[in-house]
Amino acid sequence: MLGRRVAYRGYLTVDKLLVRLQDGAIVSRDVEYHGDAAAVLPYDPVRRCGLVARLFRAPVFDATGLTQMEEACAGMIEHETASAAARREAGEELGISLHTLELVARVWPSPGVSSERQTLFLAPYRANDRYGLGGGLAAEHEDITVVERPLTSLAADARLGGITDGKLLTLILALQLKRPELFVPGHPRGGAESLPIRIS
Repeated sequence: MLGRRVAYRGYLTVDKLLVRLQDGAIVSRDVEYHGDAAAVLPYDPVRRCGLVARLFRAPVFDATGLTQMEEACAGMIEHETASAAARREAGEELGISLHTLELVARVWPSPGVSSERQTLFLAPYRANDRYGLGGGLAAEHEDITVVERPLTSLAADARLGGITDGKLLTLILALQLKRPELFVPGHPRGGAESLPIRIS
């Protein structure tokens, strides 16, 4: 790297970097910094359902006009481990206590512009692990709707291109690879099919 200057500083920071590429060309590149994140898909292996969050996202609304997006529970890592952040966010957003976290990957969601890394987890849960309504922090105006969806429904949406959140898509596919029996209707280890339960 040949140089760096701050172009913008706020909730996020944008630096302009001057770098020399392998072919010798000297180019300017913008890099956005806002920290790292953790995301989790809680799933009930007995009732074969998963918990997801629906909420307003200003960039998505600005680009498409959509007022809600369905996502994996996620949040920024704040002076804690990625697993601690995933558990904290699950409590705040989904109203659930997570015990076992299964690491899927640590990924760069947008490496061309952002320094953010996301640590992705799967987390089995039981019905009695849900202790609250979730919804996110009032101070952050998250206004999250918690939805418990059948895993077969999530998989069908993934197959048909209906999952637009990269975190959620990755976690659904990872769960299918790890626990394919949970996606087979009537499989003896799957338990009874769950109906979606919406909690406002």
